[in-house]
Amino acid sequence: MPIVALSTETTDWVSRFADEVIEESERRAPGKPVVVASGLSPSGPIHLGNLREVMTPHLVADEIRRRGHQVRHLISWDDYDRYRKVPAGIAGVDESWAEHIGKPLTSVPAPKGSSHPNWAEHFKAAMVESLAELGVEFDGISQTAQYTSGVYREQILHAIKHRGDIDAILGQYRTKKAPAKKQQQKAVDEAELEAAEGSGAAGEDDGSSTAAGYFPYKPYCGNCEKDLTTVTSYDDDSTELTYACTACGFSETVRLNEFNRGKLVWKVDWPMRWAYEGVVFEPSGVDHSSPGSSFQVGGQIVGIFGGQQPIGPMYAFVGISGMAKMSSSRGGVPTPADALKIMEPQLLRWLYARRRPNQSFKVAFDQEIQRLYDEWDRLDAKVTDGSVLPADAAAHARAVGTAAGELPRTARPLPYRTLASVADITAGHEDQALRILSELDPEQPLTSLDEARPRYDKAEAWINTHVPADQRTIVRDEADAELLKSLDEASRQSLRLLLDGLAEHWSLDGLTHLVYGVPKVRAGFSADATPKELPPEIKTAQRSFFALLYHLLVGRDTGPRLPTLLLAVGQERVRALLGE
Repeated sequence: MPIVALSTETTDWVSRFADEVIEESERRAPGKPVVVASGLSPSGPIHLGNLREVMTPHLVADEIRRRGHQVRHLISWDDYDRYRKVPAGIAGVDESWAEHIGKPLTSVPAPKGSSHPNWAEHFKAAMVESLAELGVEFDGISQTAQYTSGVYREQILHAIKHRGDIDAILGQYRTKKAPAKKQQQKAVDEAELEAAEGSGAAGEDDGSSTAAGYFPYKPYCGNCEKDLTTVTSYDDDSTELTYACTACGFSETVRLNEFNRGKLVWKVDWPMRWAYEGVVFEPSGVDHSSPGSSFQVGGQIVGIFGGQQPIGPMYAFVGISGMAKMSSSRGGVPTPADALKIMEPQLLRWLYARRRPNQSFKVAFDQEIQRLYDEWDRLDAKVTDGSVLPADAAAHARAVGTAAGELPRTARPLPYRTLASVADITAGHEDQALRILSELDPEQPLTSLDEARPRYDKAEAWINTHVPADQRTIVRDEADAELLKSLDEASRQSLRLLLDGLAEHWSLDGLTHLVYGVPKVRAGFSADATPKELPPEIKTAQRSFFALLYHLLVGRDTGPRLPTLLLAVGQERVRALLGE
């Protein structure tokens, strides 16, 4: 079922950009579809930092669709970029791939074991699948197809004809010295470029180092396919171009008006595409947005092609809990597919929707994912009961669906931390998992694990792939007789209170009330007493009691939430392990 436009009271960042983009599109191309764009280079795993390049315009485009406007979200696959280096940490890749450095990504063999025809298609395929699961609608454009079919031929010839003007623009930045306060940032900026967060291949030259003077075009060698070529001469009237390859020594003369084996250098290629596609909105990472960078320079060069610079907010980097900033070239970086194995698409969409583009955030692969899910479920509850704030409601709506309709969701969204604990304790035994989960709410028992899917599967995947073995929960086979014998009378009474209340409180809410209530009752208070009614030492008593239960049940100081653990262990076994 299609989703209607959000409330007119919505003032989140997506709505504000949508207002601006619609107005600008009507000014530039009245009556035509609004064009927003992203660019991705499939030079290695396309990671969660790159996903922001897509999600930012996707969310804006989707808001524009909700308002009834036609919109195209273009994703330019920069698969005609040069292969710059062998990414680290990719299974099946060894240094023999270094022989392909300098070739177009679509001319490099796919990693070993891949079913895809080349390197670019291998890494593109994983991203396409993830975008489908996330509900991202887009028009994909292969730059290999565009360049090799001659689509950009007129634009290339136009750029070469006006190479003096382009060189003059670039020259302003080649000679400009950075302010002293920014010198320290230089190394960081270079590292940002190495990460290649946005579209285009970082580190490409701007065309200034040729024997024929400035030339904004790089041929790929007709012999070895590499771009390690130097233009030695060019005739404007005939478009005859001569180049020599420094890699293999090959040289040839071609006519550019019929030659399709090369591309414009990056700082010219990007603004050319803005003009050619009529792009109104395209964000860029901080690596492309600093002074003298591709976006700023492109804003001047685009005029040579008769176009205008898009509205282009800078987006901040995306991190991972417990990890440094992501870089495809360094390997081992989590991708959208990795995230979608452990979290539902709604949660991942929400992380990108709730933060303005210039705000950094982290995607959790560690214990923090449980807190994020708790926060998401609280938001979901507020939306249901109508107590949610407008901006939060907008982020939620953008997370759960698009203009085309709602994304598939878990029928019974039980707490993620509970599902993770159950998956941990049951170690893949679905019948045991169902038994435990069906006892969480005796009034509405779960009748099939399918009701808890896909969230249950995501939580189980997280337990199996991101929780270290020494943090997994292993329930004792038999009671710790030595520990039980050493207990003082106060501890024995606490255990007795718990055991006496098990049968009556055998549900998630009931056991929560029971385990928190035992230390209160032992101290002479009601089990229903609130924290404000209790002295501080009750919290200390609760922590000591919980530690005792963990030792008796799993032999550690900590573990899954005790109510969930008790349900998982089962009433009969709990009684045996607690010494009854």
